[in-house]
Amino acid sequence: MKFVDEATIKVASGKGGNGCASLRREANLPKGGPDGGDGGKGGDVILRGSERLMSLYDFRLKRHYTAKNGESGMGRDRYGKAADDLIVDLPVGTLIFEIIEEEDGTTREEFVADLVEDGTEIVICKGGDGGRGNLHFKSSVNRTPRYAEPGFPAEEKQLRLELKILADVGLLGLPSAGKSTFISKVSAARPKIAAYPFTTLVPNLGVIENDDFKRMVIADIPGLIEGASEGRGLGITFLKHVERTRFLVHILAAEDVNRDDPTDGYAMLNQELREYNAEIALKPQIQVINKIDTLSADELADMKAKVAAAGETVFFISALTGEGVDELLAEMWRQLALLDEE
Repeated sequence: MKFVDEATIKVASGKGGNGCASLRREANLPKGGPDGGDGGKGGDVILRGSERLMSLYDFRLKRHYTAKNGESGMGRDRYGKAADDLIVDLPVGTLIFEIIEEEDGTTREEFVADLVEDGTEIVICKGGDGGRGNLHFKSSVNRTPRYAEPGFPAEEKQLRLELKILADVGLLGLPSAGKSTFISKVSAARPKIAAYPFTTLVPNLGVIENDDFKRMVIADIPGLIEGASEGRGLGITFLKHVERTRFLVHILAAEDVNRDDPTDGYAMLNQELREYNAEIALKPQIQVINKIDTLSADELADMKAKVAAAGETVFFISALTGEGVDELLAEMWRQLALLDEE
């Protein structure tokens, strides 16, 4: 399924059923009086967060969601049937904005809800109440009312949906840093992998589980480049997904590392994070140099020595061969445990 993280839809609740204006007509009750029943309530539209969905793709294909109307009341005190609610499942992490049209023709957006947990529900459009039948309007001065209430109208709204992936870990790095290879190595995710930039065009999610059956969700954020916060490359299209991660794993490929100062390669993307959202840059970050299988033993030893001399902590791995991956995973689990304690 194609990954889509924005969509605009229209939702409408059901109209309430009309009340019934009826008079009893029976042989032994020539003046039986009113017996019109009430109309049934229209269906609500309920938006619900669901972990089963990973994209808003379906909402690009179907843009209108309408609940059913309530049934009208009937004679002999029979009430109309209330309509079932319409439940619309959305991916967990979806932000909901109502698009409101002003009198001058302009539009504005109003934040409605953030579906951050599986099963979270919000009634976005309330169904109209059913109208009262004429049996409610009988009085001492009007024994045979011949009118009933119409059903109450439905609600209709236009919504913009924006998905921001919820994950424990966000993988950051330049294109072809090896993030997709890493996530495929440690989880069941199978992203597209090839030897050219921007292989990953959509975020990929991987889930790993430790011996205590605790889960860690990893999001492979598509390759970012200098100027990403201004829209260059894949730009801000996917930077927003970093906002929902709890900590970051910043991966450099060994061939991209400055041999004189192996850690300065992290500065560029960190600056892009700060320019996009200063709070993101404050997230805990694990620094990684990948593709050490492309280095000679002397080159690797020299790089490690320079990192140690700079007082930095960097994990050296080869996602392809698996070297160093277990140590990195252990640090990721340790970082997650620290955040859980806060």
